[in-house]
Amino acid sequence: MVRGHTLLALIRCSSNDSLMRKQYNFWPGEHGLDAWDVDRLIALTAHFPVTQVRIDSLNELDTNYWSVDDSTTVRALSEHVQLVQDADTSFPIILSANGRIMDGMHRVVKLLLNGTTTVNAVQFVSDPTPDFTNCRPEDLTYE
Repeated sequence: MVRGHTLLALIRCSSNDSLMRKQYNFWPGEHGLDAWDVDRLIALTAHFPVTQVRIDSLNELDTNYWSVDDSTTVRALSEHVQLVQDADTSFPIILSANGRIMDGMHRVVKLLLNGTTTVNAVQFVSDPTPDFTNCRPEDLTYE
């Protein structure tokens, strides 16, 4: 069972010792997007029990998860491929109370590509309040 993923996940995003980039989980809000700081999600779930979840049960696999339109460039795609390659699958993904992926999609894709059928996950019983409401991604800090 994987436990105590907080410290390492905050410091490292892959085995190549690069610092984890600042990330937010976005979800449609009342007048824009609501955002959860992934660092806070990791801290909140540090002592949650880790369970195995079937990858094919994750609804986001069949959605346009990273792009809101068809304007994804080859460069942007290559950046996502690099993030998938660098993903450290030893950390559990974080699921909302209803099973939505709040953190870990690059890990899921890496496991999917490797033919793995399950992923370690932690799940909220009740979702935390967003860190930002009705916001735009470009208005948040990424440092």
